[in-house]
Amino acid sequence: MTNRERALAVLNYQPYDRMPLVHFGYWWETLEKWVAEGHLTADEIAGHGDGNAVDDALAAKIGFDFNWQNMFYPDTGLRPPFESKVIEEHPDGSRSVLNGDGMIILQKPDAGSIPAEIDHLLKDRAAWEEHYKPRLEWHDDRVDVEALKALGDPSTRQNPIGLHCGSLFGQIRNWVGVQGSAYLYADDEELFTEIIDTVGELCFRCTERALSTGAQFDFAHFWEDICFKNGPLIMPRVFEAKVGPHYKRITDLVGRHGLNIVSLDCDGCIDKLVPIWFRNGVNTMFPIEVGTWNASIAPWRAEFGKELRGVGGMDKRVFARDRAAVDGEIERLKPLVDLGGYIPCPDHRIPPDAEWDLVRYYCDRMRVAFG
Repeated sequence: MTNRERALAVLNYQPYDRMPLVHFGYWWETLEKWVAEGHLTADEIAGHGDGNAVDDALAAKIGFDFNWQNMFYPDTGLRPPFESKVIEEHPDGSRSVLNGDGMIILQKPDAGSIPAEIDHLLKDRAAWEEHYKPRLEWHDDRVDVEALKALGDPSTRQNPIGLHCGSLFGQIRNWVGVQGSAYLYADDEELFTEIIDTVGELCFRCTERALSTGAQFDFAHFWEDICFKNGPLIMPRVFEAKVGPHYKRITDLVGRHGLNIVSLDCDGCIDKLVPIWFRNGVNTMFPIEVGTWNASIAPWRAEFGKELRGVGGMDKRVFARDRAAVDGEIERLKPLVDLGGYIPCPDHRIPPDAEWDLVRYYCDRMRVAFG
């Protein structure tokens, strides 16, 4: 069986020869550390990106089969993005920078984590009408038809390829900030709704255009990142009322084109949003971050049954510990795999504290444990 066939068989409760060994990429600092330690060369990581040839070669060397984040991306974002520029230099070497989303962020020297937000351009209707709405107009060339032709016949693929259907609220959260989105809903619900509807329409049209070419995908996928360790960054009832219908419209569309696996990438504690996504056609949660809240597919499966699938949920923190911790994590995963419809995967990008030998050991032991 190919990795594509294995993954689809697992998620559709069909027989398979072994569990595919899936990952979700690496922090760049992780790859640089492994180069410095002599496990990889600079040439081996040059040009790395999710699902590309470099990524595939790294997976083979480490022991993984493929990266779930292997997808075709229509352009559902701001077009053009804002021109990045430095707003202010600070005495400690940090800088206030306007980024492509119109967000002013604090960049610190040599910092690899997510930068702090300082301010946002999108605060009111005037900014929306001038800077954002024109950048979200539909144009046919938002979908690269020539790139779609290169996908070829799915029966010849080694790995599954997803159709990225965009972000229906996560990118809006990037534009206005967490506090900004709360104030916008309270102060100007009409504008709040218009922004969501504009983004939803653009994502729908991009998805529709990609599918209309006849290109065949193995699953559909969304990105959000709208939760943190204590739950959602938006009120669930607001999310369901405002964003839910756009999910339903797009998942119905991909379903009519034969895509029965619809996955969604959202970090954090997503429990309060899972029912909303599930009711609106999303049936595969990813990456199921274990975190401090012990996320797991098990309680969701108990509530929603076999229609709720998952990819992720492997506690990557064991890569910084020892072999006993890795073995213990694999034992924890066994009853979850037995549920069916679930593919273990490190619960986000592999971080710089991960030890090369422990990641390799994990891959070897997973192959023994799951066929």
